[in-house]
Amino acid sequence: MNRVVTLTIAAALSSLAFAGVSRAESLGMNTAQGIEQTLRTFQGNDFNVEQVHNWRNLDDESTGPRSAPERSGQAVRGIQASIDANRSLAHRLNNEGVDVRNIVNAEQAADGSLTFYVR
Repeated sequence: MNRVVTLTIAAALSSLAFAGVSRAESLGMNTAQGIEQTLRTFQGNDFNVEQVHNWRNLDDESTGPRSAPERSGQAVRGIQASIDANRSLAHRLNNEGVDVRNIVNAEQAADGSLTFYVR
């Protein structure tokens, strides 16, 4: 009986430790579905915009980072639609001079900030 109580307490403490883990730290945060959900609900101002390189010409390193993976056309449209659904985010991006139609990728960092990649 004592062993059962000890295991129950240990399990409860473990679940409390993970209760504070934010969504940004989850493994699926940058999957197509994860980033779209984040974009629909994002309320912060903690984002930056990066130019992407030409994915088809890997010798072209002068136009942007290599860290942004290429997304499928469907995933890009999903990202753009999610931004359009979040009017305040779309407005903030527009104020920064970013045309949502030029966004080809978005990634969320563990701290919750976003990086938008534009062509």
